[in-house]
Amino acid sequence: MSFETICAKPNFVVMKEGVLVVKRKTEKKKVVIVAMTGRMLMDFVGPADVFTTANIFLKHSDIHEGYDVRIASPTAEKKVVTGAGADILCQVSAIDIRSRIDTLIISNYDSHESFTELFEPFYRWLSKRTPNNTRRIASVCAGAFALAQAGLINNHKVTTHWGLNEKLQKTYPQLSVDTNPFFVKDGHIYTSGGVSSGIDLALAMVEEDFGKEIAIQVARELVVYLYRPGYQSQFANLLPSTESTGLSQKLRTWVLEHLNEQLDVRRIADHLNMSPRNFTRVFNKQTGSSPAKFVEKVRVEQARRLLEDTDNSLESIAEMCGFGGLSSLRRTFLRLLMTTPSDYRRVFRKALRDAGLGEHYPLNIINQHEMD
Repeated sequence: MSFETICAKPNFVVMKEGVLVVKRKTEKKKVVIVAMTGRMLMDFVGPADVFTTANIFLKHSDIHEGYDVRIASPTAEKKVVTGAGADILCQVSAIDIRSRIDTLIISNYDSHESFTELFEPFYRWLSKRTPNNTRRIASVCAGAFALAQAGLINNHKVTTHWGLNEKLQKTYPQLSVDTNPFFVKDGHIYTSGGVSSGIDLALAMVEEDFGKEIAIQVARELVVYLYRPGYQSQFANLLPSTESTGLSQKLRTWVLEHLNEQLDVRRIADHLNMSPRNFTRVFNKQTGSSPAKFVEKVRVEQARRLLEDTDNSLESIAEMCGFGGLSSLRRTFLRLLMTTPSDYRRVFRKALRDAGLGEHYPLNIINQHEMD
């Protein structure tokens, strides 16, 4: 091949530093983000912004072309209704795509509750996406339900929004659902937690594709963490909405009033004038959780509030919340939140300082460095 032929090809570049160096530029990586019917734009716009921002920093690269990002609808209708006051007119319908895709991301959606006929063509299309035609397949939030419905994540380790983990596991028992991480990679399958976790997932993909330096630049531009602190698991609220209605709501108020006491099943059942066996059966049916787990979550939620809002010592908080001692409080935090009580308080105070809100809280909390 002649020099003229090489230079004429758009996917070749010539570096001049005394030596002729010829490099082939990589093709743009085709990213398709399916905007399912949902409530939040961030579920698909967040990851899209990560990839398109990476393109800005790759613009002058001699090797990498970056990403070709497309927002797709799951049906033949390209209009997607959101709950954010804006409907989206997508560039393409996913079911019309026949070419190879580098990265396919399924966003959050509301219809995971009932898989309507409307989405059946999409599920069939999705089920045919394999490593042969799609290098990476990913989901954001409840998008994991679509991957499961299409049979793509059987026997895979996955995650979803913290409030949907139990539902995903019960609906698809063949899955291994991890309740803590922001995102999970298992082979060519990537699943992320709720909403903003999709940004974490996309940043990890950028780093995987183009290196840490580009990913850092993107994170700085978007003013987000490249890596969130390891102890920031998906701890938003340990008591999801399914545990905040009916019997559990009534019980929660009573548990909070007796939090520093011994609260076994018999004690709670007596309070409700029920037999322990009947109470356990009814409670499990209504919440999908055992009474013991429910009480433990109420204890942890109250401990978190005290860590955030008071200057009480860790020992005092452990006693007030019924843990019996600091070691029990610490073990429970590590198991449920993947952090220690002192680290939780420290991170919360740092977030307040970073947001300029530190002056509203006692300085002895903000500056304290308790060891547990």
